Amino acid sequence: MPATLSAAPSGSFLLGDIPVTRLGFGAMRITGPGIWGEPKDVAEAKRVLKRVPELGIDLIDTADSYGPFVSEDLIAEVLAPYKGLVIATKGALTRHGPNIWRVVGRPEYLRQCVLMSLRRLKVERIDLWQLHRIDPQVPRAEQFGVIAEMQKEGLIRHVGLSEVNIEEIQAAEKFFPVVSVQNQYNLVDRKSEDVLDYCTNKAIGFIPWAPLASGRLAAPGSVLAKIAAERGATPGQVALAWLLKRSPVMLPIPGTGSVAHLEENVAGAALTLSDAEFAALDKEGKEAG
Repeated sequence: MPATLSAAPSGSFLLGDIPVTRLGFGAMRITGPGIWGEPKDVAEAKRVLKRVPELGIDLIDTADSYGPFVSEDLIAEVLAPYKGLVIATKGALTRHGPNIWRVVGRPEYLRQCVLMSLRRLKVERIDLWQLHRIDPQVPRAEQFGVIAEMQKEGLIRHVGLSEVNIEEIQAAEKFFPVVSVQNQYNLVDRKSEDVLDYCTNKAIGFIPWAPLASGRLAAPGSVLAKIAAERGATPGQVALAWLLKRSPVMLPIPGTGSVAHLEENVAGAALTLSDAEFAALDKEGKEAG
């Protein structure tokens, strides 16, 4: 690991009008199995949250559905008031048990999501509120409309979307500026390549979830494993370095409930791939996907 462990080498990005360090932290894993209930080790989860800003991370991504409510509650308990931190949260997914996620996009429910997140996070305005999913059972205009209203009321500073295509982003942009898109994306899951390119061209922050997933690419003999061995790094650190090099709007948020794993991820911010390494990983990732 670098002598001085910091997320700063990942660079910075202007999220709306808020500068953030590109390597953030995803707070989904500070909950129980199936993202349900409290974490098995609450004390360690709190140590993780305390360590996050110490490592130069200033973007924390959570959601009201993580727990549900557990992630937001822990963040507020450990870190509020948030000096120099951007706490991004999401709403629209309801929970009925471990690993059960059901979308509800009725305007009155989305408003409730925002109001309750404000209370749990102990803030008067949410810096970045993201629509966790567009509800196919509710007209999009109704969902986007209430979000625009809450932004005008000062409850939300900036708005993001999650798991959307380009057409959906463009539809939302008729109601409010979209400053971030959170889609699944990693070395092997490249379904959102066109969305990433759109975000890059429009300077929209792209927050990949499951960013370090690499599947069989991490197996012995793979390009990923070879580069990791040559660099004295872990496969996850190399996958993270690949993401950061892929686009200047990329804002990876690897999550964990372990301080050691958090520090390992942050160490990856200092790893810069050569163009040849990037191209080889890109090719292997596309073939594996």
